[in-house]
Amino acid sequence: MSPRSLFIGQQLVFMPECASTNTEAHELVNNNCATDGCVIVAGAQTGGRGQRGNTWDVEPDKNITLSVILKPTFLEAQHQFSLNIAVSLAVLDLMQAYVPAGVRLKWPNDLYCHDQKAGGILIENSVSGRFLQHSVIGIGLNVNQVTFAQPRATSLALLTGRQFTLSALVEEMLENLERRYLALRCGGAAAQKQEYLGHLYRYQEWHAFEVQGQVVQGQITGIDAAGRLAVLIEQKLQFFQFQEIKFVIGE
Repeated sequence: MSPRSLFIGQQLVFMPECASTNTEAHELVNNNCATDGCVIVAGAQTGGRGQRGNTWDVEPDKNITLSVILKPTFLEAQHQFSLNIAVSLAVLDLMQAYVPAGVRLKWPNDLYCHDQKAGGILIENSVSGRFLQHSVIGIGLNVNQVTFAQPRATSLALLTGRQFTLSALVEEMLENLERRYLALRCGGAAAQKQEYLGHLYRYQEWHAFEVQGQVVQGQITGIDAAGRLAVLIEQKLQFFQFQEIKFVIGE
């Protein structure tokens, strides 16, 4: 793989199999072996992690499982969700190139199409003082897999009826990521947030959510500076962290 990029993916580590590309990325960072933009790609990932501690299990050599190491020292810790937004938009760019309708970003950073999950992002940040020191960005995207244990999973193959060359998709994703990241670094956070909201799953629609074990009706109205989800419930605007609210999706 040779992405047409300035730095993201110029140091590239391929592993036929590993437990988690994020874990491998942290090892490289801790051993001072990673440059800014280093990418770890795995053919098979046996212990991938997602939000809420969920696992991300996929068939070997059929999907994108990778981690990117970045050093966003320009970004204050209180604004770190801006990085989630930029990365989410980069993966969205890739999906929309092949699936032009129905792709949405499910808060905080999943890729959905027609109520089915196609991919997910897990970002682990290290903070030094007020600013981020480094970030490990794990990205999983279902590509050529067509059968899943999870009933609400989908893939590019299922959505398009075709198979893809993984290396070409990885190159395209890394190029998208660098473009979005550089735009963030150049002051594009506000514009990217508006774009994120424009593609946000169930944005400004009334749907069921689970809060503290209770199912309630709510309307997503936005995201605050800390990345909390703003939801209108019983005429009261409430803000939720990642693990404080769950989407209720049909049986």
